[in-house]
Amino acid sequence: MDWTTHSVTNVVPELKNHDLYRCDLALQEALQRGGAQAQADAVAAYGELLGFEQTIRWAETANRCKPELHSYDRVGERIDVVSFHPAWHALMAMFRRQNLVAMPFSDPRPGRWSAYAAGFYLHAQTEDGSLCPASMTFAAIPVLQQEPALFAELGPKLFSTVHDPRDLPIAQKHSILIGMGMTEKQGGSDVRANTTVATPLDGEGRGQPYSLVGHKWFFSAPMCDAHLVLARTENGLSCFYVPRFKPDGQKNAVRIQRLKDKLGNGSNASSEVEFLGAWGLMVGEDGRGIPTIIQMAGYTRLHCVIGSAGLVRAATLQAIHYARHRRAFGKLLVDQPLMQNVLADMALESEAATQLMMHLALAFEAGDEPLARAWQRIITPAAKFWVCKRGVELAGEAMEVFGGNGYVEDAPMARLFRAMPVNSIWEGSGNVMCLDVLRAIGREPAAWQLLLDDLARRSHGEPRLQTTLQMLRDALVGDEEALEAGARRLAQNLVLLAQAGLLLEHAPACLADGFIASRFASDGGRVYGCLPTTVDRVAIISRAWGMP
Repeated sequence: MDWTTHSVTNVVPELKNHDLYRCDLALQEALQRGGAQAQADAVAAYGELLGFEQTIRWAETANRCKPELHSYDRVGERIDVVSFHPAWHALMAMFRRQNLVAMPFSDPRPGRWSAYAAGFYLHAQTEDGSLCPASMTFAAIPVLQQEPALFAELGPKLFSTVHDPRDLPIAQKHSILIGMGMTEKQGGSDVRANTTVATPLDGEGRGQPYSLVGHKWFFSAPMCDAHLVLARTENGLSCFYVPRFKPDGQKNAVRIQRLKDKLGNGSNASSEVEFLGAWGLMVGEDGRGIPTIIQMAGYTRLHCVIGSAGLVRAATLQAIHYARHRRAFGKLLVDQPLMQNVLADMALESEAATQLMMHLALAFEAGDEPLARAWQRIITPAAKFWVCKRGVELAGEAMEVFGGNGYVEDAPMARLFRAMPVNSIWEGSGNVMCLDVLRAIGREPAAWQLLLDDLARRSHGEPRLQTTLQMLRDALVGDEEALEAGARRLAQNLVLLAQAGLLLEHAPACLADGFIASRFASDGGRVYGCLPTTVDRVAIISRAWGMP
């Protein structure tokens, strides 16, 4: 008797062994504009590697087999060790070999920031959890460079391209990772409410050792070799370098209470800790801990933009791939007008995010040049707010393209969907970002005017953008309460105008026209898939898939 019940047909194959770089035309073009010709081959090879089936399996395994806390060893000694699956270490080794922990600081060649952003963005498309400790390590480098004696010890290990997972004193390691410890139970984003206390051990002030007593409610990546931590002295909040091992080689008194059971970002460890007289070295000036550690925030917020742009790209690719293979009602999904509208809208969102994050990378490479500084200081927090928020919505839309097949754990969209919100929350929530935009404008009004003039130039007189541009010019008129209440609208308009200008300059006309027609129309839709019928949907989807 034949017990065959059905033939397996119309099932979409997994997207694997797909070159993430070669199919991303916008990224390739931006890399060339960024002057990264010398690094382009390495970036291209990394994009190919990240699309391999083996890399995808590592990413899945690292998120399924989550980090584990081991508080004690077999004989009862306190060790506070976090163990990771070998798949996690394989991903970290890939990332470090690519010099993505320190490239803009260790590589003097032009284009280093563009190459760095491209590598970070490509890595996010395959596995985002491994980016967290790398991001914090990267951001700690310019802070630690201001402490010459300490950086002389740490610099070679921060610039190393070899991953060293061993839990040993720093002097015995080939490379190190640096984490952050700011948030406490009672304060959250309001770090001024922190109560952890630092007591001097031998002299006071910068470069001196202190004993820390207190806690951190979110202690990012507790397996890192050291953390930059905020603690209170008699002069106010100060910043401290707190290693896992004290100078005498003994384990430092940083007790990991538990690992956070998070919604997503499962491959990465986040924790709660207590400091029981932990040894720490003051970094920066006494009482100036927030300005010292906030230097990291500009970089980590940029990382949130890049990472979310990568996740948006991954979700868009998955949706287009599915629609190119799945048939319904007599034809492929990708050939159906309404599905085309949804996919093209997602592709517009993805390219706009990619163009913006690559332009921000150029601004960071330009350093203190006034206009570049304006993009860094004002656009970065606005971009973190907007790109990360839009990613959450887009992930839900991409999941829906799969239908029920998207709402299961063995499909790619479940992990992508859970990954999206973290960048919106980490390093300052949406409200914090929008208030920071207002703060930056208030502190640097000349930079604000410079930025508006640049956005006006990039809009090329496009009439549909002029209303928004004028709204931004008039945005700071009103009382303080009204300005704060409208901060989200200001940040949204600012980012949309920046993205529209970049698309006008660097993308095919059909993309710029479609973006402006939908994002600046008074009757624009509130969900993806409401593009005007005049938009060239097929051309937009084709470019997103890598077909010029």
